[in-house]
Amino acid sequence: KKRNSTMAESKASESTAQYDLTNTLAKYLDLHLMFPLLEFVDGNEFLKYSPEDIQKARLALVQPTNMVEYAIEIYQELNNTKDVPADMATLRDSVYRQIETYESEDSALRTFFTDLDAGKYANTFSEQQPLNLAWLSENVGVKQEDVEEYYKCAKFEYECGQYETTTQMLTNFLQIEEYKVITSELGFKALWGKFAALILLPNEGYPNKWDMAMTELDKLKNAIDTRGDNDKQQLQQRTWLLHWSLFVFWNHPKGRDLIIDAFLSEKYLQAIQINAPWLLRYLTTAIIINKRRRDELRNLVVVIQQEHYTYSDPITKFLECLRVDFDFDGAQERLGECTQLLKSDYFLCNCTDEFVKAARFFIFETYCRIHQKIDISGLATKLMMSSEDAELWIVNLIRGAQLDAKIDSTNNCVIMGSNFPSIYQQVIDKTKSLTMRSYQLSNNIERMAESKNS
Repeated sequence: KKRNSTMAESKASESTAQYDLTNTLAKYLDLHLMFPLLEFVDGNEFLKYSPEDIQKARLALVQPTNMVEYAIEIYQELNNTKDVPADMATLRDSVYRQIETYESEDSALRTFFTDLDAGKYANTFSEQQPLNLAWLSENVGVKQEDVEEYYKCAKFEYECGQYETTTQMLTNFLQIEEYKVITSELGFKALWGKFAALILLPNEGYPNKWDMAMTELDKLKNAIDTRGDNDKQQLQQRTWLLHWSLFVFWNHPKGRDLIIDAFLSEKYLQAIQINAPWLLRYLTTAIIINKRRRDELRNLVVVIQQEHYTYSDPITKFLECLRVDFDFDGAQERLGECTQLLKSDYFLCNCTDEFVKAARFFIFETYCRIHQKIDISGLATKLMMSSEDAELWIVNLIRGAQLDAKIDSTNNCVIMGSNFPSIYQQVIDKTKSLTMRSYQLSNNIERMAESKNS
């Protein structure tokens, strides 16, 4: 028995590694956004990658950046040496010289933005008098090349891993009229950079970081729609944004609602189906754990079936087992695989318990729809629970008025009743998306107000 258990664990580990998306997601993430994913993968008990391989991957990511000291440290650890390669030493000297240059420069633009933040120019700018290059040239003595050098400095800070400084500098840069994202290629790049820097800010000290990141996400969506790039460019931009948005949606308090609307919107669903079907994992998880959005399941199942031969994993297969094949034994098996997959996924690991709880209810709910009398022992097996735990769980559901059923303790079974939604539930179902829509509307109004005031 012990031997079989060990073999099962080994098989599950192989299965989990098989479905790891780290390398796949890397194609659509900035190098810096890969750092937290590698930290998570390092030492993950379900993935069991070689520490040496992970260090090599870290080195490959760090080398193109300005974090030279970190690259040298990794190189020395990998090669068990204190020597510094000549190319790394040369790059380190170059980075330090550039830092000294930026620190020694007397930048009128830096001083202006410091004064602007301090309130020195309160009530100076409006729709009639925006902050633009002409005003900066006349009042501060700053030319266009000075402004674009400021952008380059912000990018340099980002490559050094100084995400707080980058966020502030790019926020300043994007206030200048000529670099609004819709009209400026440089401004569009700056908005992407600011979005990445916000994601990488430490959680400590930045309690509103995910609200700020959500605002920038909405700005990027609007910019992609309105800049006028060709269809192929827009498709690629939306694919990149879908991947970057995972950081926001799985950390923002309302992200699990908003990801459903974002991923199921026509243009973004098209990007998923053409370029990134693996993102169906995150959409499926969000819908399963969000009972209020179960009405989206029908559309999701259609997409999963369409992409079945392109991409599938235990989470999408779990949904297929329940909603397409009504294969409860298959769903039970997939649920066990889902548990380990979730724990090995950077974005989903914190919702493992929530997913399992929702999935069990989903199995039970589906099972009840096609059975009038249900054996508790058999149901417990399908839910991966003991008979005692399954009975207690069903009792709690009935007490919570979530289920029209009663337990026959003599025959150890559940007897289902007819369950028609009350008028109150029908009203709730019709209005359940109002909160989310109101949130998006308020964000749009705030963004319009900011645009008018800037």
